[in-house]
Amino acid sequence: MMWFTADLHLGDTNILHDMDRPFGSVEKMNRKVIDAINECVAVDDRLYILGDFTYRLPLADAVHLRERIECKNVTLIRGNHDGDWEDPDVPQIWEDVRDYLEIAPGYAKGHRLVMSHYPMLSWNGKARGAIMLHGHIHSRGDRTNARNRDRERPIFRYDVGLDANDYKPVSRDQILSFFGL
Repeated sequence: MMWFTADLHLGDTNILHDMDRPFGSVEKMNRKVIDAINECVAVDDRLYILGDFTYRLPLADAVHLRERIECKNVTLIRGNHDGDWEDPDVPQIWEDVRDYLEIAPGYAKGHRLVMSHYPMLSWNGKARGAIMLHGHIHSRGDRTNARNRDRERPIFRYDVGLDANDYKPVSRDQILSFFGL
């Protein structure tokens, strides 16, 4: 199974207030977010984090938080606040680190999945049913996603960020079902 999330902002005291996250403290947010990931995502599943894993945390703390995620196959799509995880002196805690990634249509019922931390107005395969997955905008609830789906001609763009998805990762099948695919 494939899972997606973004904008965890683990360690970010500002996000609690800026986004009115219901956790009370950074420690509680970190624990609840990681618990939600571990409850949804199996050890052998594939998890894509589309940016902003942590915010202003020392490297050792970020590594410790990643180690608490039980899934072994985690790819980071870098966002604004993600350091240079490809530096050879940095612990290799990710299966892969990218700025942008596409998953072939064979893995999503004929739909290409295009991933970036940032939402795009146009993306590879958009006219052929490719689905853009992103974070960054911190939409509250699924209003943005519903607006994209409920148009006369839907826009296959989905915000996988925590704030848009009840602070949980979202599966490939949930996204396809959301668009009636």
